[in-house]
Amino acid sequence: MVPMAFMYLTATVYMYYQALAAGMYYYYYNYYYNDYPLSFLRNVVRISYYKNVYTADLVVESNVTLQAVSILSVFNTITNLRVTDANGTSHRVMLVGSELVAVHLEVTAILQNGATWDSNKTKQLETAFRGLNGVEHLNLTGLRGSNSTADFEMDLSCKSETSKLQEIVSNLETSLGAVVWVNITGTVTLESSEPLVPYMSEPTLKCTLEEASSDAGWKMCRADGCFELNNGSVVKLDTSCATKEYNSCIAVTLHNITSNWAGTYECAFTVGSIRHTAKTELRMALLPDEISMMATPPTVHCSNSTENVTVDIKVTVPYVHEMYEAWWSYKGGKKKCPGNTSGDFLYYHFETAISCQKTKEAHYMTVTFKNNKDQQKSARLDIPVIYEGERFCREDGDWPKTPDGHTVVKQTCPNGRVGNELRTCTGNKWQPVFSKCVSEQLFSTLKEAQRFITGQGSTHEAAMGIFQGLKNSSMSDSDSSGRMADLMGSIHILGLMANASENIAIQDNVLPDFINAASNMLDQTWDGVNKSVIHDMSSHYLRSVENLVKNIEVNKSEGLTTQNLDLKFCPSGNCNLTLFNSMVNLKTFGLVKTVAVKNLTDKLRNNFPNTEASTVLISATLENMKESSIRISLDFFNEQQTSIKHVCVFWNISERKWSEDGCVAQNGIGGRRICLCNHLTPFSYLIDIRSTTAQSLEILTTVGLSVSICSLVIFLVIEFVVWSKVVKTTLSHVRHTVMVNMAVFLLLAHCSFLASNSPDLPDTWCCILSICKHLFFLATFGWMLCLSLVLVHQLIFVFRPLRKRVFMFFSSFVGYVCPMLIVGSTYGYCRLSNKRYYATNNCWLVYRKPFGGSLLAFLVPVATVTLTNIFCVVVVIVTLLKSSVPDGSKADYKETAKSILRVVVLLTPVFGLTWVPGFVLLMLDAKDVMFAVTVYSFTILNSFQGLSILLTGCLAEQKVREELSRLLTSQVNSKGRKKKPKTYNIQQQHT
Repeated sequence: MVPMAFMYLTATVYMYYQALAAGMYYYYYNYYYNDYPLSFLRNVVRISYYKNVYTADLVVESNVTLQAVSILSVFNTITNLRVTDANGTSHRVMLVGSELVAVHLEVTAILQNGATWDSNKTKQLETAFRGLNGVEHLNLTGLRGSNSTADFEMDLSCKSETSKLQEIVSNLETSLGAVVWVNITGTVTLESSEPLVPYMSEPTLKCTLEEASSDAGWKMCRADGCFELNNGSVVKLDTSCATKEYNSCIAVTLHNITSNWAGTYECAFTVGSIRHTAKTELRMALLPDEISMMATPPTVHCSNSTENVTVDIKVTVPYVHEMYEAWWSYKGGKKKCPGNTSGDFLYYHFETAISCQKTKEAHYMTVTFKNNKDQQKSARLDIPVIYEGERFCREDGDWPKTPDGHTVVKQTCPNGRVGNELRTCTGNKWQPVFSKCVSEQLFSTLKEAQRFITGQGSTHEAAMGIFQGLKNSSMSDSDSSGRMADLMGSIHILGLMANASENIAIQDNVLPDFINAASNMLDQTWDGVNKSVIHDMSSHYLRSVENLVKNIEVNKSEGLTTQNLDLKFCPSGNCNLTLFNSMVNLKTFGLVKTVAVKNLTDKLRNNFPNTEASTVLISATLENMKESSIRISLDFFNEQQTSIKHVCVFWNISERKWSEDGCVAQNGIGGRRICLCNHLTPFSYLIDIRSTTAQSLEILTTVGLSVSICSLVIFLVIEFVVWSKVVKTTLSHVRHTVMVNMAVFLLLAHCSFLASNSPDLPDTWCCILSICKHLFFLATFGWMLCLSLVLVHQLIFVFRPLRKRVFMFFSSFVGYVCPMLIVGSTYGYCRLSNKRYYATNNCWLVYRKPFGGSLLAFLVPVATVTLTNIFCVVVVIVTLLKSSVPDGSKADYKETAKSILRVVVLLTPVFGLTWVPGFVLLMLDAKDVMFAVTVYSFTILNSFQGLSILLTGCLAEQKVREELSRLLTSQVNSKGRKKKPKTYNIQQQHT
């Protein structure tokens, strides 16, 4: 017995120092990293000495409090524990198990009605708890709150039933007039993952309790605070793991965890005023969550192809208590780089030389980090290189030299803002700065929302704080550059909270802040970005608002009305709701939630041409929907009803466009149009914005162009048939060549015009058709100019005939080359200057203001040709007047007038004078009476221009008519001659 007793004593002393060292290490770790309190420890440890099993009592006494769980975790890692027997021989001891069998209680008593704590109340509390078995001590650890709150701690050497403990607590609450809470450790079994979990892994922690509990949950603590855990994108809670042995169980699985999830995890089971808890530390093999790389200089400018430019690279990552192994590489090279700590960041620095020899390969640096689990994470930084002779944008303030087509990201923002700014170099010009710098207040709210959606700290109180911060940010004024960044950030927060509401219950007391914030967003001006960005923002906003209204649990709220949002609820039954003067009727079971939104439909993409959406958009959702069929009726009272076309539509969230599926428009009371739909989605009402005049003009244009296309085809066929007989002289060759080219290009222009009117035309085709119309109309006018100049030349220089070679060279340049040069230069200029060449709504050139936009490249050439042709017509008329008979008789005046009228009629279509009313329209107001007359004249004259050319340019020529008549006559005669011999032969046979 002596050796055994000696060994027990020796082992006890040895383990005392081991545990004390481990406890001091854990105290230092938690003080430095987590600042988290540790509890008193009494531990029982089993030690295996060869084949015998011994039990040792380990009592740790110190001037600091220690956490039992931490020491147990250290014991599990001890592999070199040795003891000495009575003979002085050292033996290796294997630790096969350790467990905490003592129960530790923390009691908090809060006195009511302003009472203060005294020694009599302490004795009363001690006497009550002495009724438990195994009470070893009960200590008062402190008083708080003007001595109205007392904290105690107590150890039990054996477990006690929760029901008995709850009975003692209930009696104390009555006798003391206080609220008493008890936190117990040592009764919960906690199963954790491996001691060091990998980065982006999925560890699982599970807690079990023998007794049944009414509530269970998890929280985690780290240096910046403690957070309750709920289901989210990272956290998945499981309460279905209870067994017969353990009546209470809760497990948490963390998906793809990062450094934000390293810390101490605590589970808790609640039974009345009693909480059973257990804690463990989750240690991770970390990697940087964010890697920031910056190059100096940010771009390399090569003045010749033989030099090398040295680039300094600085890498910054958040500081964690784990040193990474880091290296950088460039073009296959690999070099390690040490890190330096400064404040909250780790810095890495290295240099490399960039070759200026031109290559198609991109120049970039890669930095890689590796942790002690051999996991790696890399980041890449591209180095733009400006080679000799290439285009680039020059330095502009803080924006460095940048090659064509590259975008620079600047990580600095104005004071009070967080984020970055982007700027793209196009050609040799900088584009406007796109700011992603949001206010610090909004950035803080965004961080909270990002944490909320993961399940970390996702409580209802946190949700209220997020929506309150969102409302405050939406009310603050900001400059134009920061306004859009704040707006996009606010919509992003709405989207995060909408996604989080799918898993986390949010109560209706967040509605005032949520609705006011969402309404304030629509009061702002959405500009400074292109339409596609606005379309995406508005669609994301609508989806987020609808999902939040659907998922927020409604208990007491009766709805809320703001300037831009009207929210109303209706219990099951026949619901008749009025939102912004629009009526919604729905018969169903369950709670109906409806929200009307103003000032949003004009920001959504409208895929219905020539229509305008109602100013109000209505969304309806049904809580606990069980009906297989739904019928909802909507009456948009505040919308005009005089339009010819009415379309009931809903917003298809997945396709981001309006759709008619499941909605029809029907006649209501007083001739109103009612929308009836068989589903619940955001609804609107599309109204044809075209007036009766516009619709009539569209019909005239379509009919006229169709007739013109047929006429031009007939014209070209006739020219092909009569060409050899009519074209005999140089003058006739010149005239018919011009007419054929004019007809071909006008035919192509009209076909392109009709094709561009197709609905839902892809953007690429819209661009192609815009170019075609621009080119073909200019070519048509070019050949019209050739015809007018040829006519004037023949009138003025009667005895100097036009040479064929000179004409062909001149007309080819004017009719082919000039249009292509104008169109090509205009399109190229628009691309280089980042201006719109065409408008997507009509697939035609852009008109910004008088003498502005790409339309100027069409108006100037057409106006030049038109004025020149008007001058030529005047020359023809003057020539006719001079050649009239000088005696001035009435018959001569009448004949001269007829000749002039004939000239005007014949030359107007082929000289393009039908476009003159179009220039007059540019000077008239749309409300002017003459505007309607002029626009009708312009539409009729130009849509039927092909028919006019067929009549005046072809059939009006005598030689063409004679040749056509001869061909038709010969064809008829040939058919007659073929039939006559048959008749004669039959007659002969009959005779």
